[in-house]
Amino acid sequence: MIRTLTCSVAAVAVGATLGAIPASAQNTALNTAQNTAQNTGQTNKAGQQEAPLLIGHRGAAGTAPENTVAAFKDGRASGADFFEIDVQLSADGVPFLFHDDTPARTTNVEDVFPERASDPITSFTWAELQQLDAGSYFGAEFAGERIPHLDDAAKVATVNTGVYIEIKSPKNSPGIEQLVADELRTDAKWKKLVAAEKIQVLSFDESSNRTFAQIAPEIVLQQLASTVPGPAVLESWASFADSVGTNYRTLTAQNVADTKAAGLVIGVYTANSPEAVQHSIDLGVDAVTGDFPIQTVRYLDGQKPFPAGAGVEIAGAVNDPAGNDVQPETGEHVVLRNVTGHALDVSGYIIRDAANNVLEIGTGYVLAPGTELRVYTGPGTNSDDAYYNGGTASVLNNGGDSLALWSPQGQLQDVFAN
Repeated sequence: MIRTLTCSVAAVAVGATLGAIPASAQNTALNTAQNTAQNTGQTNKAGQQEAPLLIGHRGAAGTAPENTVAAFKDGRASGADFFEIDVQLSADGVPFLFHDDTPARTTNVEDVFPERASDPITSFTWAELQQLDAGSYFGAEFAGERIPHLDDAAKVATVNTGVYIEIKSPKNSPGIEQLVADELRTDAKWKKLVAAEKIQVLSFDESSNRTFAQIAPEIVLQQLASTVPGPAVLESWASFADSVGTNYRTLTAQNVADTKAAGLVIGVYTANSPEAVQHSIDLGVDAVTGDFPIQTVRYLDGQKPFPAGAGVEIAGAVNDPAGNDVQPETGEHVVLRNVTGHALDVSGYIIRDAANNVLEIGTGYVLAPGTELRVYTGPGTNSDDAYYNGGTASVLNNGGDSLALWSPQGQLQDVFAN
């Protein structure tokens, strides 16, 4: 699926048409098409630029608990081209969907298996994993969401919204490459998606990717990296992979040019705010992965990304202040602003970061038009323009973070990234 940008964007969308061509068979065609796209740009019949592929990260991790069926359904509902999942193997060899190496952050493991909260997630059997609640951490309405089986993703996916399958921490799941390849070849639902060119496999682990490429050269393969390497490494990757996925915060125009010169498609993660998405598109990427696919699609379609927004926006964030991040009075904080012409009550609003840490706003906070409120992680003295959560641990990622603002009624107000 290809969208037409209604905003002012100069984007090259090679990935939108070539994302399903395996490197082993189609590097020459990909090079030719990329050269054409770079020289002329890809436009539709109306002469408008076309948007890159859109991928919902961990389903749609910004609006539902990550790597759950609820998140996959949000990813599908967005109309994104794919949603992304993370696959690992249980202690008894069952492929399940989970991101972290341990269960503590996104499950109730401390209640069910109190002595095993820090144990490897792959040390649990499938039956044990099914005893964990993987939804309540995100919100009470998601209580009872279970850790899914790999095949649960195929049940939600369609020929319009496919699946990015990330092989997560393959060293902890020996043999996972063969198992995933076998599943894609033998399960009817996965076979249908493969035939529709709606499956891609990806990993940060180069050795795992090389293994998968040998086992299943017909499947589109992506090499993930926090930063794009130089031309020599990219040329090496092009021998087994079709694309590169990298952190949008580190990407440069030169990285994009080098990647495409190597015959590889270039995608970014995890671009969550409209501004981050736009920045990535302006660099000429072919694919954008983010936690908020519903909002990204609305933005690219020229609609208001946050239709329930009351007029309070995240105006900024100080992630790494001088001194300790949670020092009294002057530690890390998020800045909210009332951009309307009337007063707004922000009591009970919450700010959630990409790792699902939450900052809350206490009662009695009404912002006059144009005024700002600083919301601190650590301790301090509350005032009309500052609220302190009294936390003892840093929340904001010093290297940049994505922050979502929610009303007490669970309505998404804004997404900010720095």
